[in-house]
Amino acid sequence: MLVLGTGIGFVGSRYCKQQPLVIETPKIYSSAIPELSNHTQEVSSGKTVNFIAQAVQKVGPAVVRIDASRPLTSSLPEKPFFRRFFGNDENLKERVERGTGSGFIISEDGRLITNAHVVEGSKIVKVTLKDGQIHEGEVVGVDPITDVAVLKINAINLPTVTLGKAENLAPGEWAIAIGNPLGLDNTVTVGIISAIDRSSSQVGVPDKRVRFIQTDAAINPGNSGGPLLNAQGEVVGINTAIRADAQGLGFAIPIETAQRIANQLFTKGKADHPYLGIHMINLNPETKRAINRQKELNFKITEDQGVLIVKVVPNSPAAQGGFKEGDTIIKIGDRLVETSLQVQEEVESSKIGQVLAIEVIRNGKVKIIKVRPSAFPQEEF
Repeated sequence: MLVLGTGIGFVGSRYCKQQPLVIETPKIYSSAIPELSNHTQEVSSGKTVNFIAQAVQKVGPAVVRIDASRPLTSSLPEKPFFRRFFGNDENLKERVERGTGSGFIISEDGRLITNAHVVEGSKIVKVTLKDGQIHEGEVVGVDPITDVAVLKINAINLPTVTLGKAENLAPGEWAIAIGNPLGLDNTVTVGIISAIDRSSSQVGVPDKRVRFIQTDAAINPGNSGGPLLNAQGEVVGINTAIRADAQGLGFAIPIETAQRIANQLFTKGKADHPYLGIHMINLNPETKRAINRQKELNFKITEDQGVLIVKVVPNSPAAQGGFKEGDTIIKIGDRLVETSLQVQEEVESSKIGQVLAIEVIRNGKVKIIKVRPSAFPQEEF
């Protein structure tokens, strides 16, 4: 099964005790109030619960707590002279950072999904189920580019989540988050889908290749890796606490992206992303004037729109293909492009090793460059 995680990061040195279920009072929006009466049901205790409680009862057992640790090597000097002032060898031993996140189970045999930043630097983690069972979890693979990671625990007949579709979401729909924010296990928060298709640049993490779901359901450190549910209790995203300054805003990775990456991680331990090796900015009249004022640049821009290449990485596919600083990308394949995000999406959807035709303007003339994307260079986790 797969577990999706909610990470606090490595901020403490001890595990938090499991807390009782906490359900925050849901925000009520007038347009959605009539639906509440249609989402209630009698349970064995005789109580009538709404659709939020139903979703939690359905998914909650498959949401896990992930406790991870990683070594933190001392930065103190190794010379004996400094050791007399900073301490002896025992004090300078390798330290360990610990952090807590969330995840969820996607298969009965112990496959889980979480955020990459939850398990960063860890090979083995502690996975605690809602019923208190504790398992050792192996980190099978991580993908920093999408912030998705997968784990495996040795168990059978585990509770699992039901996966939905983020592509069918619309702003204004109900959103339910389950996780372990701030070490408070099995916390449930609720809100709505605030927006969809938020770019990584808009969210403030330009190094990621994700179109984020935005929600006002509370997502705090520790929620990272936990599931974002729709009103039917289906997982539509992985919650990720990526903006420490966000107030009333949370973000989630669409479940389709998570599934695609997770399948690659379980199959071969890594996810491949097509890579060109260029740095880009969006062109408009203002950026055009600013660039043309830079005397150290050896090119001038004549276009008011398009995507300007400001750097070509040495020995990259772009360098081998003949791209130059100052080229303005206007078309990839059959698609006209006006933003760096569009270029990134077209490259991401291309095939590694296959020819990609890119149309550029160089010195006022149109030129077609054929390049073969390679796999994005990544360090081993």
